[in-house]
Amino acid sequence: MTTPENKTLCINEIKKLLPHRYPLLLVDRVLNWEANKSITAIKNVTANEEFFNGHFPHKPVMPGVLMIEAMAQTAAILSFLSEGVKPDENSVVYFVGIDNTRFKRPVGPGDQLKMDVELLRAARGIYKYKAIATVDGNLAVEAELMCTIRNTVES
Repeated sequence: MTTPENKTLCINEIKKLLPHRYPLLLVDRVLNWEANKSITAIKNVTANEEFFNGHFPHKPVMPGVLMIEAMAQTAAILSFLSEGVKPDENSVVYFVGIDNTRFKRPVGPGDQLKMDVELLRAARGIYKYKAIATVDGNLAVEAELMCTIRNTVES
């Protein structure tokens, strides 16, 4: 896992924090993170992505909802790292809200989606983030995300 000097996570470490698996695991690497502050991660977009078969065969474009999902997964990683907990099979991060979303450029095969997520507020189990994703330094999408961590086992 990470040390104070090494704030990166490889795919195997990410899989310990997120319940998502192929084809919906949309974070390939964490480049840097600071608890209760921010995280930077990447999604390598390849021509082999399942969604390109239908979106769109003649001009492949990553669906906007999946870009939002990739940013939300990045935010979820930051939530777990900030809390200092590893989720179990009953832990789920749910969306509570998505605000001020703007799509600025299409993302396609060969692009590397770099996601920068900043924690704006955490109160009563609700986290609010400012998320931006860029390709080659150009803004692709931005949004404010609100999430909560819940245990799916009812007591």
